[in-house]
Amino acid sequence: MARFRAVALSTRALGLASLRSQAAVARLRTPAIAASQLRLYTASAPRRQQVEAFQSQLGGSPNASSFYQATAPANPQNLTEKIFQRYAIGLPPGKTVKAGDFISIMPHRCMTHDNSYPVATKAMNLGLKKIYNSGQIVMALDHDVSNQSESNLRKYRLIEEFARKHGTYFYPAGHGIAHQIMIDEGHAWPGTLCVASDSHSTIYGGIGCLGTPVVRSDAAGIWSVGSTWLQQPPVAKITFTGLLPVGVTGKDVILSLCSLFNNDEVLNHCVEFAGSEQTLASIPIDDRLTISNMTTEWGALSGLFPVDDALISWYRGKASAAAVTDSPAKERINHERIDELSENRLAADPGATYAKEFYLNLSTLSPFVTGPNTVKVANPLSKLEPQNIKIDKAYLVSCTNSRASDIAAAARVFREASKDGKPAKVADGVRFYLAAASLAEQRIAEEAGDWKVLLDAGAIELPASCGPCIGLGTGLLEDGETGISASNRNYPGRMGSRSSKAYLASPEIVAASAIKGAIAGPGWYQKPEGVEKVIIGEGSGDYAADKARSIESAFDKIINEVDSMIASAEGGQAESTTTAAKDEALADILPGFPEKIEGEIVFLDNDNINTDGIYPGKYTYQDNLPKEKMAEVCMENYDPEFGKLTKPGDILVTGFNFGCGSSREQAATSILARDIPLVIAGSLGNIFSRNSINNALVSLEIPRLVERLREAFKEDGDKKPLTRRTGWKILWDVRRSKVVITEKDGSVWEQKVSELPPSVQEIIAVKGLENWVKSKLQALESES
Repeated sequence: MARFRAVALSTRALGLASLRSQAAVARLRTPAIAASQLRLYTASAPRRQQVEAFQSQLGGSPNASSFYQATAPANPQNLTEKIFQRYAIGLPPGKTVKAGDFISIMPHRCMTHDNSYPVATKAMNLGLKKIYNSGQIVMALDHDVSNQSESNLRKYRLIEEFARKHGTYFYPAGHGIAHQIMIDEGHAWPGTLCVASDSHSTIYGGIGCLGTPVVRSDAAGIWSVGSTWLQQPPVAKITFTGLLPVGVTGKDVILSLCSLFNNDEVLNHCVEFAGSEQTLASIPIDDRLTISNMTTEWGALSGLFPVDDALISWYRGKASAAAVTDSPAKERINHERIDELSENRLAADPGATYAKEFYLNLSTLSPFVTGPNTVKVANPLSKLEPQNIKIDKAYLVSCTNSRASDIAAAARVFREASKDGKPAKVADGVRFYLAAASLAEQRIAEEAGDWKVLLDAGAIELPASCGPCIGLGTGLLEDGETGISASNRNYPGRMGSRSSKAYLASPEIVAASAIKGAIAGPGWYQKPEGVEKVIIGEGSGDYAADKARSIESAFDKIINEVDSMIASAEGGQAESTTTAAKDEALADILPGFPEKIEGEIVFLDNDNINTDGIYPGKYTYQDNLPKEKMAEVCMENYDPEFGKLTKPGDILVTGFNFGCGSSREQAATSILARDIPLVIAGSLGNIFSRNSINNALVSLEIPRLVERLREAFKEDGDKKPLTRRTGWKILWDVRRSKVVITEKDGSVWEQKVSELPPSVQEIIAVKGLENWVKSKLQALESES
């Protein structure tokens, strides 16, 4: 069978310029069509230190050079680009993968969980008779494990039968959360590319594995032909300086990043974490996993740490344990493989470029709590604890923070809270839920006695699974309740009722809060002398290096301006003529794709509307839900009145970072179920963009339209409706690559948008990627 090739999206708009002195600018157009230029950043631009944090300004310069190779190649790549290069197929000879490139990838592993059956259905609809590479596929049941209904048990049986039939890796319900299993069992491995039909696949970056999400249609394609397509995202570099203080955890690191850099700085970027050997050694591997896990909440598509001595030592312990227990994982986690890893550490090249660079001084961090109901607002524990914020429920669950080390930290809190020989207990009126990230991690906690400490204190044991984190099973937040969780998302309605309040924090804070009955900490953190605010900023945090690059950038800018002036003079009138002709050019429209889309604008005036808001998690794993029901629950967690206020043919316009969150494809298909043909946003989450194309929902990014709507309705202030019928009309002229907006008062204005690539038109015209792949496979079979 011929291997699946990349969707050959047009690269005319990419126009990557050749910049001098290794100064490069990475441009990205998301799979959804960017209607206006995204902000551009250069790795060598002048840096601006930010002082808008909670606690401190301390100096500290990194020395990250130990993780970078000594000799610069002709075409330097960062670590992310190198891994994508390894797993790209069908590249022209000598092609170097860079940000913006559309590539076809054949990942090392592709993981699916409870969504395995819908993926299998899609794959069989494509004509799948045999999985292309059974060793590439991992299935693990973890989301709706507590659901003992016959329909769910039947689905689980069908997934297991399918996996057994095709010889894939399979882990039944109760074995653990799929992401942790990928790590425990050695499927995710440093230097490899692993994808999963789940947004928290970013967690693999904590062990130096490039983990990034795909959607169900992509997974079906990988099952069928071993590969899928993507556009290489731009890469942002985060340099850590200083040392992680006692009492501060990886959870505090990522919560601070989400809240301090909270203006979509890394939206739709891959992230690389860097720092000196000493700095990174202060971040344990389990904490790195937590940081990488939640880079998706930060808006990123991956969160990659380098391979260092700390990681090698961590794997040595895993390999020894696998050998002693004769675990099946020993085939993948063994000392021979670790020797090879240690001797051939993949690293970024000297001179590698990044779209953006930021730094964070770890020494200036303190324990953080984020929320309620958003990851973009955080406060130091020292500010919240005196407020005595009462809680009803506490959660030590999820793949983010429920490994043995997290459970040990929580147990220590209870041990140290004992008084007069009496063990500490969960506060009256508080329910404390406990679920390990995997059965393997639970057994470690049991052997250490930590699991028993928590159960004896009154914790309620749940199976090793996702459960409350995604709003399934036992212990969900009810109307008016407040909860604190060591999980990853606290969007409204994510963990239960929309009217509840959810905070996120480290396992230590969750345990201390469960004891007190209010948000509290264990008192382990001691504020260093002189620390007043968190030190963050643009650049690497190394003043001398950043200044040198700023001078280099200024010099390059002068040269480029001179070159531009010469080119303009030489071009003269011819350039104007060419530009005018280009503006008048008409785009080609493929058969089956509409030349125009028009309708009334319905405005959802909020940023960061996530997939839980668009399509509630409690419906995500109810397979074969009828279209009418999907339409009914669309936007239920965002605005229960949405269904009454919208009608078929409306054009949905929303704020920035629309569709962030999980990889559920129903976020797109439920909008289609309401017969809404077009979604326009200030910016779109990458996963939603991908799901939109794959399921034939057209989406555009037009920041100017969002800003104009906000200006027109600014008088509403805090009383603005969640869903507004504007009375404005919009017409997208696809052939002329422009939209025409008619405001309620009759005034008309236009906005140019990017030309829609033919390959995207082709997918949408045949009603989605599934049908597109199916048609290609049928064509190949007829030729053979």
